[in-house]
Amino acid sequence: MHRYRSHTCGELRDTHVGETVRLSGWVHRVRDHGGLLFIDLRDNYGMTQCVVDPDSDAFKLAETVRAEWCLRIDGEVKRRSDETVNDSLDTGQIEVFIRGIEVLGSSLELPLPVFGEPEYPEDIRLKYRFLDLRRETLHANLLKRTQIINSMRRRMNEAEFNEFQTPILTASSPEGARDFLVPSRIHPGKFYALPQAPQQFKQLLMMSGFDRYFQIAPCFRDEDPRADRLPGEFYQLDVEMSFVTQEDVLTTMEPIIRGVFEEFADGKVVTQEFPRIPYNEAIRKYGSDKPDLRNPIEMQEVTEHFAGSGFKVFARMIESDPKVQVWAIPAPKGGSRAFCDRMNAWAQSEGQPGLGYIFFRKEGDTLEGAGPIAKNIGPERTEAVRTQLGLDEGDAVFFAAGDPKKFADFAGKARTRVGEELELIDEDRFALCWIVDFPMYEWDEDNKKVDFSHNPFSMPAGGLEGLNSTDPLELKAYQYDVVCNGFEIGSGAIRNHQVEVMKKAFEIAGYDESLLEEKFGGMYRAFQYGAPPHGGMAAGIDRIIMLLVGAKNLREVTLFPMNQQAQDLLMGAPSEVFPAQLRDLHIRLNLPEA
Repeated sequence: MHRYRSHTCGELRDTHVGETVRLSGWVHRVRDHGGLLFIDLRDNYGMTQCVVDPDSDAFKLAETVRAEWCLRIDGEVKRRSDETVNDSLDTGQIEVFIRGIEVLGSSLELPLPVFGEPEYPEDIRLKYRFLDLRRETLHANLLKRTQIINSMRRRMNEAEFNEFQTPILTASSPEGARDFLVPSRIHPGKFYALPQAPQQFKQLLMMSGFDRYFQIAPCFRDEDPRADRLPGEFYQLDVEMSFVTQEDVLTTMEPIIRGVFEEFADGKVVTQEFPRIPYNEAIRKYGSDKPDLRNPIEMQEVTEHFAGSGFKVFARMIESDPKVQVWAIPAPKGGSRAFCDRMNAWAQSEGQPGLGYIFFRKEGDTLEGAGPIAKNIGPERTEAVRTQLGLDEGDAVFFAAGDPKKFADFAGKARTRVGEELELIDEDRFALCWIVDFPMYEWDEDNKKVDFSHNPFSMPAGGLEGLNSTDPLELKAYQYDVVCNGFEIGSGAIRNHQVEVMKKAFEIAGYDESLLEEKFGGMYRAFQYGAPPHGGMAAGIDRIIMLLVGAKNLREVTLFPMNQQAQDLLMGAPSEVFPAQLRDLHIRLNLPEA
C-alpha cells in the first residue's frame, strides 16, 4: 500500500465496502458521541467520515487530535446505516472504521477557524492565507478558477489562436495607470517597468505575421485597490487578430465568452446574442458605460415637460443653459411616499440636494400624480410624463437635472438603487452586452487639454480624414467593451496601424513625434514596415471568475491577494531592503517626513 494513501477523501463509495484503505488529509472536525469518536478527514478532493471506538488501538491517539492536524488513517470501509447516510457528501454512504493513525503534522491553536467559515477580520485571513484557503468556499473558488481558465484556453485553441508569452520586464509607457518600476543594476539610473498589459508586444506579434495571438497574461498597475480591482497584479485573457474589422473581433470573441459563461453558469440564464449599445446611448439610458441589464429600468429625457413649467427650479435651469436636460428614472411599483422619501434621503447622503419625484395613485376612478413636482407642473404635464414613461398606478418616477456630463453618473446610481430597493434585478441571469462607439478623446480638466479617453492605439472613425475634419471631442473610435451584470469584463479596439494616423492622433492629445518615438519606438518603427490592419481585446479573468462563482470581492477568487493598503500580509511585502542592495542598484532613499 502507498505510504500515504490508497484513495482520496472524496473517492470512497459503497462499492468499496469491506476494503482496507489508507487516507491522508486534514481533520475538519472531531465529534465525541458517547465513546465513539468521529473524525471528518478532508483533502483537496472531498471529505470522509472516520470512526474509532475505545476497543481500537488507535483510540488513545485519536483522543489527542484536534482540528487541522494532518493525519494518515488506516481502516476498513463500512456501509452507513440508512438513518446515518449523508446525502450532502459524495462519500456519505460509507465511513471508515479506524485501525491505525499516524500524525503527519500537528497544529498550533488556530488563528482563524476553518470549519464553518464564520466571518473573520480580513487582516487575519490574509496573514494566515494558507489556512484561509483551506475553507471550503474559498478552496472551491480557486479550483473553479483553474477550470474556467482551462475552458478559456481550450476555446481559444479551438478557434485557432496561438498562445505566446510576452516579456515581464519592459519599458515604462504612459498608458493611463502608474507603472511598477524595477531599477536596473547594470544600467545605473535606468528602470524597467512591469507591463500594465502586453499591448505593444501583442501588436508587434501582428507585425511579425502570427495572425492570431492569445495569452493568459499577468498585468501590473500601481493603482488604488477597490472591490472589483486588486492592487498590484491581475490576469487577463489577452487577444489580438490581424486583417480584421471590429465586427470580426466581436463575432469571434462573443461565442467564446458566452461559452465560458454557459459552462459555469450553474443554472443561470446567459445572454445568447449580446446587444450592441453605443456609448452615448448607454450613458443616456443607464447613466453608465457598464450597465447592469438585469435591471429593466431605462431612463428617458423629459426636458420638454419641464421647460416653461411651474416647477421653477428646473424651468430656470433649462432657460439659462442650453446644455441642461431633465432625465426621468422610472420606479415601477415604487409609488409610495415612504419609498420616495427614502430615495430622497439616499440622494442627500450622496451629496445631492435631493431627488424630486412624482408617484401615481388612483383618486376615485382618476389616475393622478402626487408630490410637490406634480403640483407645480400641473396635471397636463404630469400626465405627459406618465404617458411617455408608460407608468401606471402604484408607480413612481424620479428626476435629475443639469448638464448630463455632470449628473449622469449620479442618475445611473439612482437607477441602480431603485432597482435594488424594489427588487427588480433578476439575480438568475448573466446579462452581457457590447458597448461600442466610444469617444476617441475627452477633456482633461486638470491639465486643461484634450487627451485619449480609452486607448491611445485605437483607430479613429474615418482614419486620418476623421482626425482632420472632426471636433476631437465629437470623434468616435473603433473601441468596444464587453459588460456583464454591471461590470466591465473586457475591453478592446481596432488598432491605429498607420504611421501618419498615429502621429496625428497623438499630436491632438499633445504628444509630439519625438515622444512617440521615445515611448513607443518599437511599435512606431514596426508600423513603417508593412503593418497589417489588426485589432483585439483583453477580458478580465479575475472579474469573470468573481461573477461566475458569485463572489463579492476579487480577493475571494485570488490565491494570495494584497490588502486594501496594497500590502502582502503573508509574505511581508513591500519590505525594506538591505543598504547593500540599494548600493548595488545605485539608489539612495529620499523618504517623506513622518
